[in-house]
Amino acid sequence: MKTWSFCFKLIAALHFILLTVLGFAFFETQVEAREKEKGAFIFIPLDDRPVCYSYPVKVMEAAGYKILTPPEKFLATRTTPADTEKLWKWLESRAEKVDAAVISTDALIYGGLVASRTHMLPMAALEAKVNRLKDLQMDKDIRFYGFSTLMRTPRESYGNVEPAYYSNVGPAIYRYSQLSDKSDLHAESLLEDFEVGAFERNLAKAHLKDWLDRRNKNMEVNRQLAMLARMGRFDYFAIGKDDNAPLSHTHMEARKISFSNADVSDESFQILPGVDQLGLLLLTRAANELSGTVPKVYQMYVEGVGPKTIPQYSDLPLGTSVPEQIIAAGGKIVYQPEAADVVLAINTPADGTMYDSTSLSNQYFASPANKRYIANLGKMLERGVNISLADVAFSNGGDNGFMNEMSLRGYTDKLSAYNGWNTADNTIGFAIAQGMLAPKIEKEKQLMLMRERVLDDWYYQSNARRLITDELEKAKKTEFKYTLNDMMPKVRKQAFDIMNRLAANYDITAGTKFDVVFPWNRLFEVDIVKLKQEKSKLRSKSRSAKGLLPDVPVYSK
Repeated sequence: MKTWSFCFKLIAALHFILLTVLGFAFFETQVEAREKEKGAFIFIPLDDRPVCYSYPVKVMEAAGYKILTPPEKFLATRTTPADTEKLWKWLESRAEKVDAAVISTDALIYGGLVASRTHMLPMAALEAKVNRLKDLQMDKDIRFYGFSTLMRTPRESYGNVEPAYYSNVGPAIYRYSQLSDKSDLHAESLLEDFEVGAFERNLAKAHLKDWLDRRNKNMEVNRQLAMLARMGRFDYFAIGKDDNAPLSHTHMEARKISFSNADVSDESFQILPGVDQLGLLLLTRAANELSGTVPKVYQMYVEGVGPKTIPQYSDLPLGTSVPEQIIAAGGKIVYQPEAADVVLAINTPADGTMYDSTSLSNQYFASPANKRYIANLGKMLERGVNISLADVAFSNGGDNGFMNEMSLRGYTDKLSAYNGWNTADNTIGFAIAQGMLAPKIEKEKQLMLMRERVLDDWYYQSNARRLITDELEKAKKTEFKYTLNDMMPKVRKQAFDIMNRLAANYDITAGTKFDVVFPWNRLFEVDIVKLKQEKSKLRSKSRSAKGLLPDVPVYSK
C-alpha cells in the first residue's frame, strides 16, 4: 500500500510539474504573441519641434513600439535647416531589423519645414533628392511611408519662418493668392481681374517672383513624389496642406495634384489638411497595418454646426477632413458609437466661427449645449468607452469653459487622450492616432501623455500665452513674441507660475511637477519637461463640491 501511495504521490507531483512547465510555456507563448503585435519603426520627423519629434515618439513608445530616430542634432531647428546629407546617410545605413519606415521628405529634400519656404536650392538639386528616394535600397519586408508639404499661404507671417519680405507684404500676397485661385476656377469678377493686375504691377517684382518660383519648385517636387506613390515606391504617401484657406495657392495646387492623381486609391495616396500631425498619423497607420487591425471610429460632434465648420488655416469643412484623416491612420468610419473602437469627441464652436484661443471670448464657463454634451460624454466614460477628445472650438489652444466643466465633473482623467494644440487639423490627427493606440497604452501612461497636453494646450496656450502676449503688447514689445531672446527668463517664469497655479486646481494635474522651455525661442510653442506626478495636497474635488471655479487668470474689461 505504501508503495502504491508513494507512486500516486509521485505521479501527482510530476503532473503538477508538467502543468506548471506547460503553463509557463503557454504564458511565454502569449507574451511572445503580444510582443509580435508590436514592432520597430524608423522615423525621420519634419523638424525638432516637440509635436513633430519627441511627442510622437513618446506616444508610440508608450504603446510598446521601438522608434529609431536620427540624432536630434541632424534635425532642422527654427533657424537652421537639417543637415540633409547626414540624414540621408543615417537612413541609408540603417541595418537594424525594422518593420516600417516613416519619413518626412521635406526633411530629406529641403532640410525641414521652414527651409521648404525659404530655401534657394535649384530645381536640379531638388530633383536629385527625389531620385535618391526613388533609388533608395530598403529590405523588401519593410513597409515604407512618406509625407511632404504643400507650401502654406498665410495671411501674415512674422519671425523669419517665411522670406523676410513676407512680414511687410504678406497680406498683399495672400490676397493675390486668393484671386489667383479664383481665376483658376474661372470664378473671378471683372473688378477682381483688375485687382490681380494691380497686385502684379505694384508688388515688388523680385518679391513676387521669389515667392512664385519657390512655390513652383515645391509643386513640381510634390508632383514627382505623387508619381513615386503611383509607381509603388511608397506603401502609402500623404501630402499635407500647410496653413491655407478655401481660396489660396495651397488650395489651388492641391486641386491640381488631386486631378492628376484621381485614379490613385486613398489607400496609397492622399492630400490632407495640416502637416505637423502627419508623423504620428503615419506611425499609427504603420502600427495598424503591422497588426492587421482596422480601428472603427465614431465621430461625435458637440451641438451646433459641427461637421460644417471650416477651421482657421484650413480649406475644408471638418465633415470632409476628419474622415480623410481617419482613413490616413488606417481606420474605418462607423456611424454608431456601439460599433466603434474609438469615439472621437470633437468640440467645435457652436456657430462654426473659430477664433484663436487667446481671444477674450475664451472664458471659464460652458454653454448649456456644452454641458449637455459633456453629460453624455460622462455617461459613456463611466461605461469605459474609449473616448479621445479633439478640442477645436478655438485654434492654438483649449476651450477654457469646456475643459473647466469636464474637469470639475471629474471626466478629464477618464478620457483616453486629449488634444487642443495648433490648428484644428493638427489636433484632430493626434486625437485620432492616440485614440486608436489607446488600447495598447497602460492607463498611467495615458494619463502622463494627457497631462503634457493639458499643461501645454490648455494651461499654456489658452491662458499663459494670452496673458504674456497682452503684457508684451501693452509694453509695446510685440516683437518679443516672435524672438524671445533676453525676455526668455522672465517669460519662462511667468508661464510656469500661471501654469502651476492652474495645475493645482484640477485632479488631472494636481501634484504634477514640471518645467517649461521655449524650444524655438518664441512664444508660440513650449516643451513640457521634467514631467512627474507626485501625491497632491490640493485636490479640485473639494472645489467642485462647493461649485467654485478655480482661481484662473482671465481678463476683465
